[in-house]
Amino acid sequence: MRAPRVVVLAYGSGNVRSAVRALERVGADVSLTQDPQEAGEADGLVVPGVGAFGAVMDQLRQVGAPGVIDRRLAGGRAVLGICVGMQVMFDSSQEHGTRAEGLGQWPGTVTRLQAEVVPHMGWTRVRPPGSSVLFDGLDQERFYFVHSYAAKTDPASLMGQGPTRAPQATWATHGEDFLAAVENGALCATQFHPEKSGDAGAQLLRNWMTTL
Repeated sequence: MRAPRVVVLAYGSGNVRSAVRALERVGADVSLTQDPQEAGEADGLVVPGVGAFGAVMDQLRQVGAPGVIDRRLAGGRAVLGICVGMQVMFDSSQEHGTRAEGLGQWPGTVTRLQAEVVPHMGWTRVRPPGSSVLFDGLDQERFYFVHSYAAKTDPASLMGQGPTRAPQATWATHGEDFLAAVENGALCATQFHPEKSGDAGAQLLRNWMTTL
């Protein structure tokens, strides 16, 4: 059986080698590249993200990633966003008091966490829906987070009724409830880092690979 081909998008955002290694450990054939053709043709595309929302968006635009992501999703081809790679899937961010436009795959705005200690850094339990594919067998697990901003509104509540299946939200709490993950057909994303979340993160990546 052929290992699924997964591209981790290389566009200048932080250290992505841990994501490559984590995917290789769970059986993927992984490439780290910004080549749009390779990213478009892979079975799965991982969009990591570290740092400020606006800077990540600028870097994504420089390598033509928005178009690649749009085309993949239009064709039902899997995309997984991680950390800021999840945040940029939303309409916008208010990071540092300035509005930055996102990819607009989901409605909603990313805002600063309202908590006594920010950034939120460490292991936190998540609350997935019973029908989740990503969290199959993982409903009582903790995952590793490092972030100061998050999306806090279920995108399904902003989209109204339509012919496609509504996004499924997974929640976590740090000072307030925020979106820990969203599953929406070919597009999935996690605010936490599965590649830094031990056995639970590895199982989540295996679960994602079953969708490829």
